[in-house]
Amino acid sequence: MSLKKHEEVESEFIQHQPCDNCGSSDANSLYSDGHQFCHKCDHYVPPPRDGEEREVPDRAPRDAKFLEGRYDDLEPRGLREATLRKFGYRIGAQYNGERVHVGDLYDTKGDTLVAQQLRYRDKDKGFPIVGNIKQAGLFGQQAWRTGGKMVVITEGYFDAMSGAQVQDLKWPWVSVTNGAKAAKKSIARAIEWLLTFETIILFFDNDEDGIAAAQECAMLFPAGRVKIARMDEYKDCNEALVAGDGRKIIDAVWGARAFRPDGVLRVSDVKARALTDPEIGYPWFDERLTALTYGRRAGVYCFGAGTGCGKTDFLIQQVQYDVDVLNEKVGVFFLEQPPDETLKRVAGKFAGKSFHVPDGSWTKEELGSALDRLEADDRILFYDSFGSTEWDTVGATIRFLAHSEGIKLFYVDNLTALAAASPLSEKEALEEMMEKIATLAKELDVIIHLVTHLSRPEGKPHEEGGRVMLRHFKGSSAIGFWVNFAFGIERDQQNEDPVLATLMTFRIIKDRLSGRSTGKTIHFGYDPAASRLIAADAPPEGSKHGFQNREDDSPF
Repeated sequence: MSLKKHEEVESEFIQHQPCDNCGSSDANSLYSDGHQFCHKCDHYVPPPRDGEEREVPDRAPRDAKFLEGRYDDLEPRGLREATLRKFGYRIGAQYNGERVHVGDLYDTKGDTLVAQQLRYRDKDKGFPIVGNIKQAGLFGQQAWRTGGKMVVITEGYFDAMSGAQVQDLKWPWVSVTNGAKAAKKSIARAIEWLLTFETIILFFDNDEDGIAAAQECAMLFPAGRVKIARMDEYKDCNEALVAGDGRKIIDAVWGARAFRPDGVLRVSDVKARALTDPEIGYPWFDERLTALTYGRRAGVYCFGAGTGCGKTDFLIQQVQYDVDVLNEKVGVFFLEQPPDETLKRVAGKFAGKSFHVPDGSWTKEELGSALDRLEADDRILFYDSFGSTEWDTVGATIRFLAHSEGIKLFYVDNLTALAAASPLSEKEALEEMMEKIATLAKELDVIIHLVTHLSRPEGKPHEEGGRVMLRHFKGSSAIGFWVNFAFGIERDQQNEDPVLATLMTFRIIKDRLSGRSTGKTIHFGYDPAASRLIAADAPPEGSKHGFQNREDDSPF
């Protein structure tokens, strides 16, 4: 018996009852003219012929807790009566004095009606459940035979009915019972039935929740069994049906792509990018460091130094180079120093003066002139740490400046101040923040120059030239894992030789890019007249400088 013939029968539904053909306990529907139709196996029993006697019971409602309604065309949704009848979706039911739609939900075997989901005209009133939805399979599951080539799962009832209708009710379509956010639980309950089909197609709404839910639900199935369908033109299947564009639904189903988790790529996905020639990144102000590191790329560059070893001078001179030579905007986050002092130091690098030192070597006019220049150039933006030193606030500010000002180069001094604002222990806070900082740098495609304090070494202090090791960095395990490069800055401030006392050793401790520069050092002297670091040679052999002369030191 064709479905079309069944649709043409005009009679009133009386009750659900067992099906002699498939054995279902209540999927078989009995109508007032005596004909029967099973929504599980499509078995049709015609009405009795003239003279044939067949008992037709009085109208007997189902379990009293379940609502009745009528099958009819649902014109605003473009759905026909036969479609609603196929799925067990009624209109015109009464609930708490209001008219509602009723969607029947059967158990996971499709045999027993266990719940109904109701739909008010006003969506703000929610979607009440009658019965026990935790026992329910998927909406419409009872309407289809078990197993076959393909089943399509949608996010909403109207979408499942729309998809089935455009395919002439010949292919199985079902819906999760309670929207995208509960889709995984709904599908998990029906997983045994779904796995009887060769291909499972997830056709969720084309919005953020639907896309995320499809990815999550796809992980429930064995590899190669699930595909994801999507329409760019419409949010969901019912919207396409109402627009008279059912062909887009069919195209999306047959064009569904095999699911592949995010982050899994084939050679073809990255081949074009892999063929591009590697380039030198943003240069450092010292060409020796640029040569050793191949420049700076998006990510985190971490500096560790003892007090007074010259890290602030190094960073500010790099800021000056970025602005003056590279014509880049920079974001400066010095969390333990007020912005006005930082500004004086930066202005000093531009003017070759130590504006932050009251040594009589500069005039107020020179300071004003340098500040006027920086103000007119407007390439440096400062963060006032009195606002907050919590990473969530600092990170949000970096994101804002990256998007609103196009800043690619950020300087954060220091990581320890960020950790101090966290309710976690210092170790836990540093580990959590390093992941967030590195993830943010990658997301925004920016460079974050990050300073960290050092723990006290076993032997000679860093301020007396003691060698900086990665294990001295506070949060060293997280830093070693997440940063592009880690640098140590050493200076023997107490050396009797004034030249060696001002000599900075800049050590590359970790090189994630190539590993070739790990352990390499370069040296800087200091020109007080110009307030600048200058390239210097290594200290002579036998000089009392740093780690080279520590007799009690051993390898890592």
